[in-house]
Amino acid sequence: MATPTSDYRDGDYAATGWYGGLPSSIDVELTLDDGVVSEVTVTPNATDPTSLDLQRRFAAAVPGVVVGRPIDGLEVGKLAGSSGTPQGFNDALEQIRREAAGLPATSANTAG
Repeated sequence: MATPTSDYRDGDYAATGWYGGLPSSIDVELTLDDGVVSEVTVTPNATDPTSLDLQRRFAAAVPGVVVGRPIDGLEVGKLAGSSGTPQGFNDALEQIRREAAGLPATSANTAG
């Protein structure tokens, strides 16, 4: 029997990350394999054309930054010209980390 090498359960996870004052959000779907991100998809939720463009560019760039990296301690900074969208991604990432570790998934930023 193999010994687990990660504190995180393998599987597919999804969370909505919130950021900004409007607030804005993105949906994040992520697959974990032995604590490592093996797949990630970001779905933009913005309706404002400028915000939507930034979210789309972030969504296209983020797999190249996070796939193949351990989820533990993973955080994304400014990427593809967007400094706000990474905050939403990191919010979703924290929710996913908590869920994968068997803890309640709560958002640090809430709408409303």
